[in-house]
Amino acid sequence: MKGGITVGSAVGGMKNVKIFVLYLMENVGRPLDFVTLNDIVMQTDYIMYLDFAEAFNKMLDDGLIAKAGEIDGEETYDITPKGRMVAESLHSDILSSILDKSLAAALRYLDFKSRGIEARCETHRREDGRYDFSCALVERGEVIYTTTLIVDSADRAARLKENFHDRPEVIYRGVHALLAGNMNYLFD
Repeated sequence: MKGGITVGSAVGGMKNVKIFVLYLMENVGRPLDFVTLNDIVMQTDYIMYLDFAEAFNKMLDDGLIAKAGEIDGEETYDITPKGRMVAESLHSDILSSILDKSLAAALRYLDFKSRGIEARCETHRREDGRYDFSCALVERGEVIYTTTLIVDSADRAARLKENFHDRPEVIYRGVHALLAGNMNYLFD
């Protein structure tokens, strides 16, 4: 712990990690599987994965969240009445700007996921030894975003591909913001 903040967790200690997760679950308003819940928590990098995983298990044990059913073979979880009470009474322990940004990012991610947008990438070696990295976002068969970059190595192309697959909605949102002249996007 450094200055009251657990290293790697911008929201503070384990109590605040739980409050943060409960706040998101309460405001999303529907059961989520572990992977999706992890993905929405990670959207703003305020919480590290290990902190989330530990908090998740403690919240299950404490009755703050509970199994809600299954969707596509994945167990889903929802906030309990006890968890709602905790989230409502203690969310003021975390800066409202952090909660607001995190909720907005989570809802954008869930919207992107529910629209069934597919991220596609490919790389091709060029005659000069560099690589073309091409990526696209496809929604119901229609390409809604595409770009190609020329990079210096297969390793760089592989890293671009991995990053694009990990967070395509962030890249899409960023391109929109930059093209619209919202340079503050880089600092939000």
